[in-house]
Amino acid sequence: MLIPTRRFLLLLLLLALSGLVASLWTHMTMLWQGGVMAVTLVLLIDASLLFFPRYAPPQLTRTLQGSIPLGIKQEVSLQLTHTGSGSLALELFDHFPTQVEATGMPVSVTLKPCQTATLAYTVIARERGKILFPRVQVRIHSWLGLWLRNHYLPVKTKTRVYPNFAAVSHMALLATDNRLSQLGIMKKRRRGEGQDFHQLREYRDGDSLRQIDWKATSRSRKFISREYQDERDQEVIFLLDCGHRMTARDDELSHFDHTLNAMLLLSYVALKQGDSVGLATFSGTPRWLAPRKGQQTMQSLLNTLYDLQPSAESPDYTQAATELLIRHKKRALVILLTNIRDEDSEDLLPAIQLLKKRHLVLLASLREAALDEALGQPVEGLSDAIRSAALHRYLQQRASTFETLLNQRVLNVDVIPDELTVELINAYLTIKRSGLL
Repeated sequence: MLIPTRRFLLLLLLLALSGLVASLWTHMTMLWQGGVMAVTLVLLIDASLLFFPRYAPPQLTRTLQGSIPLGIKQEVSLQLTHTGSGSLALELFDHFPTQVEATGMPVSVTLKPCQTATLAYTVIARERGKILFPRVQVRIHSWLGLWLRNHYLPVKTKTRVYPNFAAVSHMALLATDNRLSQLGIMKKRRRGEGQDFHQLREYRDGDSLRQIDWKATSRSRKFISREYQDERDQEVIFLLDCGHRMTARDDELSHFDHTLNAMLLLSYVALKQGDSVGLATFSGTPRWLAPRKGQQTMQSLLNTLYDLQPSAESPDYTQAATELLIRHKKRALVILLTNIRDEDSEDLLPAIQLLKKRHLVLLASLREAALDEALGQPVEGLSDAIRSAALHRYLQQRASTFETLLNQRVLNVDVIPDELTVELINAYLTIKRSGLL
C-alpha cells in the first residue's frame, strides 16, 4: 500500500498554482503541461522503486518480559536488521494492546546497509491478564521522499500482566532488615508468651514463674526459662469477593486490584511466619487454591490471580461460606475480602456465623474514599442537602451492620483501599500474638 507524503502534497500544490498562472497567461500553458508530465513521471518512478528488493522491510524482533507488573513502567525493545544494499529511511509503530499505555511511539530511523539498530519505548499496563502485541507497522520512505510504502510485520509477542509484585519485593527487603514499621506494621515480639516452644535460655527479669524449666534449672544450678514463639503451621484462607462492587475505583487502581495487592503482601508475611496460605473466590470466576506452605506458594498465587477480573454478579456470602466448608475441613483463619453495603446484614451475618462454626473469621471491607470526601463538601442548596442526607443515612446503616458484627464478636477491618494492606497485616499479626487461631 502506497501513501503520499507531505512532500508529494506540496508538489501537487505547486502544480496547481502553476496551473492557475498558466490559465492567466496562455503562453505558459505548454510549459505547465510539460511540467505535469515530468512530475507524473517522477512520481511513477519514485513509487516503482519502493517495490525493488533494496526497499524490502527490515527483519524485526520484539523483546519483552514474559510477565510484567500492573502500573509499572516496562521497556519494550525492537531490534531491526536491514539486509539491503542502500540506506533505508522508515517510520515504525508497534501495535501495542489496548490494555497498556505507551510512550515513545511512533519512531523514525534511518538504517544503513547491513546495519542493526535497537529501538526502545515504554509501556504501562493498566489491566491484569494475558495481553498480545500483534504486529509492527513499518512505513518505508521512497528515494525522493514522495511516497511511503506501508508494511505490517506479524511479530506476535504474548505476555502476562500480574499484580504489582514489586511491592512484595520491597516487603521482603523490609522484613529482612526488620523495618516493617516503615509501612506502619506494628510487629511486637513477646518473649515467652507464644504458643509453640522455641528454646531454653537463662532466666531474665520479668519472666514469669511458669516459664521456668525446673529440670534444666536443677541440672545447671541456675534458673533456666522456656521461651515460646507464635504458633506456626496454621492456615490462612482468603475468601475473595469477585462481584460488581469490587469494580469501584477511587484512583488508578480498582478496589479489586487494591485487594489483590494487599492479599499478596499478607501472603508473604504469613508464609514467612510458617503458615499455609490458600484462596477461594466467589460471585465470579471460581478459583480454588488449597493452603500451601513455602515461598513457592507466592508464584502459585500470582498464577491464580493475575487474570482474575471482577464480574457483574452480586455477592452471595452464604453460598461462598457453604462451599468453603465443604472444601476445607481443618480450622483456619478465613479472611473475607469484600465491600460491605447497608443491605448486606441479612445475608452476611448468617454466612459468617456458619463459617465461625469451624474457622476464625476476619472480615475486611473496603470503604469508598469518595464517601469521606463527599462528607466534607459544603451544603449550599436543596440538591446538596438531599445528597448529604442520603449519604449520612447510608453510612449510618453501614455502621449499624458493623456494630452488629462487633456485638457478635466478629473480627473486622473497615478501611479505604490505600490503608487496606497495613490494617490487614496488623490484624493478622495481632491474631497470631493473641493465640486466637
